[in-house]
This record gives sequence, structure tokens and C-alpha cells, in this order.
Amino acid sequence: MNTKNRKTLENLYKRPVPANILWVDIENLFISLGAEISEGAGSRIRIKLNNERAVFHRPHPEKVTDKGAINSVKRFLDNAGVKYDGI
Repeated sequence: MNTKNRKTLENLYKRPVPANILWVDIENLFISLGAEISEGAGSRIRIKLNNERAVFHRPHPEKVTDKGAINSVKRFLDNAGVKYDGI
């Protein structure tokens, strides 16, 4: 995991949740963690990480992720065994 991915993980767990996390940075974080990503219909993407599966929608036309999606990403990461411990 590079510095940018660590920063993205840190931003996901900040309080209050930042409103400027780019979706592409979240996808890059998934890839750095070893997730399998496949395209779904429309803006959907399927993620599999440590036998945990989720479907997310890429934000459009904006590139930033809304706070509800960020909370869903955090739940997915927690369920997949990824823990943020103040890296």
C-alpha cells in the first residue's frame, strides 16, 4: 500500500467524514488491498475482498464520493477484515 492509499484509508475513517474523497482513490485502495473488481451494469462495480462481496455505484457526474457511500465502504472494509488503526 502506497502513501496515497494510506491517506485514502485515513480519510475514510476521519470524523467528521470528509466530503472530498474521490471514488477513483477508493477503487485504487481496493486494488492495493488485493480486491477483485468487476464491472456491473451501468455505474455498478462488484468488489470481492477476503471472501467479502459488495456492489457499489460509481458517483456520476461528480467524481467525489458521498458520505453515505463512504460509510458503506467502511462497513465493507471492516467486514473484509481491514482495520484502520491510525497507520
